[in-house]
Amino acid sequence: QVQLVESGGGLVQAGGSLRLSCAASGRGFSSTATAWFRQAPGKEREFVAAISWGARRTRYADSVQGRFTISRDNAKNTMYLQMNNLKPDDTAVYFCAAGKYSVFVYDYDYWGQGTQVTVSS
Repeated sequence: QVQLVESGGGLVQAGGSLRLSCAASGRGFSSTATAWFRQAPGKEREFVAAISWGARRTRYADSVQGRFTISRDNAKNTMYLQMNNLKPDDTAVYFCAAGKYSVFVYDYDYWGQGTQVTVSS
């Protein structure tokens, strides 16, 4: 069982940066792939980035490639998402998830509550 808590969201102007954190508790975090998803109002939850349990593999959505960086520190049971050059289209609630290394929502068993990111133009 893994519990996840996101933090670091907020309001930022276009072109700015934010760093999201996902703190995990419970057993299994260091042996589980983790990912970030986001959901904008009226839209389905979409994949943002994923990282394998040992951080050897990462994958990004085309829309964030080159702007966002996913990382994790298993010693601290924490995952991060560094977001640079933010755009208004990045506005959404961002969720962290733990499960199978995948781009699909259904492959992740554990979810955080989400943190709001708002990018103003």
